[in-house]
Amino acid sequence: MSMTLIDNFERCNSFEYIKSAGRLVILSGYFPNKITQITFLRGIGTISVMNSLEAYEKDIELQLDFLKIFSKQKPLSVTLQKNSIFSGSGDSLVSSLLAESFSEGMVHAMDPLDLYKTKDLAKSKQIYFVSISGNTITNIKVAKIAKKAIAITSKSKSRLANASNKIILLSAPNSGVFTAGSISFLESALTCISLVKPIRISKSEEIFKKAKTNAKKSKMTTKIYVLGNRFTYPLAMYCAAKFYEILGYDAHYSRIEQFSHMELFSSKKGDTVILLEEENSHNKQLVKNLKNIGINVIHPDIPSEKLSQMLYCTFLSQLLPLYEAKKKRRKECHFVLAKEIRNVSNNMIY
Repeated sequence: MSMTLIDNFERCNSFEYIKSAGRLVILSGYFPNKITQITFLRGIGTISVMNSLEAYEKDIELQLDFLKIFSKQKPLSVTLQKNSIFSGSGDSLVSSLLAESFSEGMVHAMDPLDLYKTKDLAKSKQIYFVSISGNTITNIKVAKIAKKAIAITSKSKSRLANASNKIILLSAPNSGVFTAGSISFLESALTCISLVKPIRISKSEEIFKKAKTNAKKSKMTTKIYVLGNRFTYPLAMYCAAKFYEILGYDAHYSRIEQFSHMELFSSKKGDTVILLEEENSHNKQLVKNLKNIGINVIHPDIPSEKLSQMLYCTFLSQLLPLYEAKKKRRKECHFVLAKEIRNVSNNMIY
């Protein structure tokens, strides 16, 4: 990675650099950003970089063109579905849970550590491991003992790919900058869904525009509850994850019914509830009751068709924290800056 030449010692985006004999010289620093342009004027260099929040936004915008060329999978037979498990961590667990929902429960989604601790089950099933990096250690351990392991990954040479019997290679483009997952999640989620159900993607631009409009006008607070049903609960999890990663907010995800039994009792006046479900008599009553006690409720008009619903909730989940971060004048995603916490995470998962 090169840096701009300048006449004196400076720091730019946590990178130290100097001008030396007409070359760009890095002195030190961690650099999560991507250099997009280097310009020289009268011997003085300037640098244009893409920070992690800009990269996140760019990746979101890449999704619409990608959807036009997305290569779906052939659905598994009923017999194979009944003998298959989908597994992953973080965003990849969400993709796995979506496979379970769209299969009407024929396939099951499981946490990889639970699978590792249930070796007899792993040895008796065909397991689809969802991992963008292909380097999460628990996936790799389970893949080595599974009856048959299929890696859904963007890294064909990864340790997970090497430990698996088959690879489904993900190929979505991205900004090349270390940032929160958006287009990579969308591809893995649609891949998992297409393995259990025939899909047809339509009106994606209209859906994206609607999600963008709704996200821009939404008002957030720093404590958030995201609620979903059978098809949208996994996306409630994904939405909460984006608030963790981008803003470090106190976010929670719950099934709609369970919220009134549990999480509701930790809420306070001014907190935000995001409700990911088509309007019905039950959730209308919930919205009314929450507003009566001072809860800020976001209940968008989501599509009824299930794949369109999935796309809308995905886009909304990505855009809500993006616009909140912009309002707060953030330049970097929270998890990019939280190096000590990220080190703990890396030590546990890789």
